[in-house]
Amino acid sequence: MGSEPLAARKCKPCEGGVEPLPPSAANALLRDVQGWELVDGTRLRKTVTCKNFLDAVGLIQRLAPIAEAEDHHPDLHLARYKRLTIELTTHAIGGLSENDFILAAKIDQLLNPSA
Repeated sequence: MGSEPLAARKCKPCEGGVEPLPPSAANALLRDVQGWELVDGTRLRKTVTCKNFLDAVGLIQRLAPIAEAEDHHPDLHLARYKRLTIELTTHAIGGLSENDFILAAKIDQLLNPSA
C-alpha cells in the first residue's frame, strides 16, 4: 500500500485471485476515512442524510463519475426519500480491497470539499 493519501491514489483493476484485506489492514485504513463503518468485515458503509429527495439524487449523480473514473462502483441505497447509504466492497474477491478505501476517501472529498 502506498504512502500517499488514499484520495490521491487510483483504484487498481481487480479480477479476483487475490485475498481480501485482513481485518488488521482494513481497520488501519478505516482510520483514514471519515464516518465509514466496517460491516461483516467485507463491506464499508456510510449513510448520508440529504436535505430532500432531489439533493439525494443529485449526490448520486455527483458520485457516479467518480466511481466510473475509478472503475469501482458502490452499491447505493436511497431510502426514506433522502437517506443515501453507500456500500463498498470488491465483489471479485468477496471482501475489501484498498480500492474500497480509495473510493471512500474520494467520496469523502466530494461530501466535504474543504476538509
